[in-house]
Amino acid sequence: MSAFPGARQAGLTLPSLALALLLAAGCTSPATPRADRSDPPAAGPVPAPAPSAPAPYWVNPDGKAARQMAAHLAAGRTAEAGLLRRIASRPAAEWIGADRPEAETRALTAAATRAGREALLVLYDIPHRDCGLHSAGGAADPAAYRAWVDGVARGIGARRATVVLEPDAVMHVVDGCTEEQHHGERYELLKAAVHRLKQQPATTVYLDAGNAGWAAPEALRGPLREAGIAEADGFAVNVSNFQTTAASTAYGRRLSALVGGKPFVIDTSRNGNGPYTEGDPAQNWCNPPGRALGAPPTRHTGDPLVAAYLWIKRPGESDGECGGGPRAGEWFDAYALELARDAR
Repeated sequence: MSAFPGARQAGLTLPSLALALLLAAGCTSPATPRADRSDPPAAGPVPAPAPSAPAPYWVNPDGKAARQMAAHLAAGRTAEAGLLRRIASRPAAEWIGADRPEAETRALTAAATRAGREALLVLYDIPHRDCGLHSAGGAADPAAYRAWVDGVARGIGARRATVVLEPDAVMHVVDGCTEEQHHGERYELLKAAVHRLKQQPATTVYLDAGNAGWAAPEALRGPLREAGIAEADGFAVNVSNFQTTAASTAYGRRLSALVGGKPFVIDTSRNGNGPYTEGDPAQNWCNPPGRALGAPPTRHTGDPLVAAYLWIKRPGESDGECGGGPRAGEWFDAYALELARDAR
C-alpha cells in the first residue's frame, strides 16, 4: 500500500507527491542528514534555496532526485529528503536517450508545455562519443545520428525547448582526443544538427564549447564556426564541470567576441565550490569530493551576454565509475547529498 493514501487516485506518482509535500511544507527538515532513524536530530531547519528569479524551465516531478527524495521520506529520513529538495525542486536538463528519441522528446516537451514551462534538453549521441571513456558510445554512424536528431526535432515540434548540443564534441576535436579521421564528419554532423533543430519554430540551440579550464577561447574560434555556431543561438560552457561562474563568464565573454558576439549559458549545477585541485589532475572532473551546488537556474544573470545559468549536468548523477561512483548517469546518493549539504 502506498505510504501516501490517495496519491494514485489524484494522478500523482510517489516522487511527484513527495516533492509537492516538501515544497508545501517549506522543507523544515533537520540540517544534518541522519545515518538512521535512531540518530538524534540535528538542530536547525534546512535553509530554503537561495532566492532567485525563477527559471522558465520545467521541473520533472518524477526525475531521479525526486524518486530518491521520496525513498528517503518513505524511510523516515526527512533530513536527507530535505537536502535533496534543493535538487528535485529545480529544473535540470533532460538527456535524450538513444533508443526512442521522438517519443521521449515528445513526452518531455508535452509535459513541459502542459505545465506552462519550457523543456531543457541535452543531445549527446554523436558517433565516437567521449573517446571511449566513461560515457563512450553514441550513434553507430552518420546516418544513424542524423536520423536520431531528426527524431528529436519531430518530438519537439512547435513546443518551446532549449537544446544543449553534444557536450565535449567540439572540444574533443580541439584537444585531439577524437581521432583525426573523424574530425570532418564530426563538424558536418554538428552543423547539420544545428540546422535541423533550428527548423523548429520555438527551439533554442546552444553548441557546447568546453570550459575555462580546458583550452583557450582562441582555439575554438575555427572549430565552432565549422560546427555551425553561426546558425546556433549561442554556446554553452562548463557543462558537467566545476569552473566557477566568474571564470566561466570571463571565458565565455572572450569566446563570444571571437564568434560574432553570440550569447552563452553556464552550467552552474555543481560549481558552488569551484574545481577540485587535489589528486590526479586527469581525474579532477570525475565525481570530485567537496563540491557543491551552484547558482540556481535563472535567465536573470545580470550580464547581457550570459543568457542563463542552467543545471545541464543533473546534480546527483554519477560522472562514471570513479571517485566511488556508479556508472555514468546513475544516481549517486552520497554525492548528491554532499552537493546539497555544501551549497551556499
